Amino acid sequence: MAARTPGMARNLSGNEREFSQMRDEMEKFDKQRDQLIKQSRDILSNAKYAIYCAHRDDMVKAREFLASAGSQIAVLRKSMKGMPEMESIGAFKAAMQEYAEAYLFYTYATQGKLASKKQIGASADDYLMGLCDFTGEMARRAVLQGGKKNISEVESIRKIVEMTHGELLKFNFRNGELRKKYDSVKWNLKKIEEIMYDLSVRDIK
Repeated sequence: MAARTPGMARNLSGNEREFSQMRDEMEKFDKQRDQLIKQSRDILSNAKYAIYCAHRDDMVKAREFLASAGSQIAVLRKSMKGMPEMESIGAFKAAMQEYAEAYLFYTYATQGKLASKKQIGASADDYLMGLCDFTGEMARRAVLQGGKKNISEVESIRKIVEMTHGELLKFNFRNGELRKKYDSVKWNLKKIEEIMYDLSVRDIK
């Protein structure tokens, strides 16, 4: 068996250092990923509570939960600086979509308008996913307002969901999660229109 030459030994030593660096990088990534998943759960929870409170017209609490989620996102993004691949991890995307949904619903409930992607600070994909889910919350709000015979509020909900549906129609969504969520927008709009029709018929009677 041929003896190792000094040059070969140096090459092997370089390989060992490279593998060691890769192990360190992967261990660091795994630790940060675990931390991101944990913090993403907290963001998602706060966003859900914001929606819960907004449905009950407790806008002070809704704003507090939404602000907490926003602060957590800012801290998390700061810790992910230089690691853009972290933002594609499922737990973080789910949290951002829930945050977008909560932000959209709170903004409508307090201002009667649609919050923009820039205001929320979400990617296009996360914003659109949250927007689709937002129409489900709007359908739920329409049911609650319909029970109170608040026709003007249900009509306002119908208009914003109809506008949202019209804008989403202009996209060419491929098969996937976003396509499924988009399909739900049509059903939410139909549900709101049925509530509006029932209220109109009752009003005539």
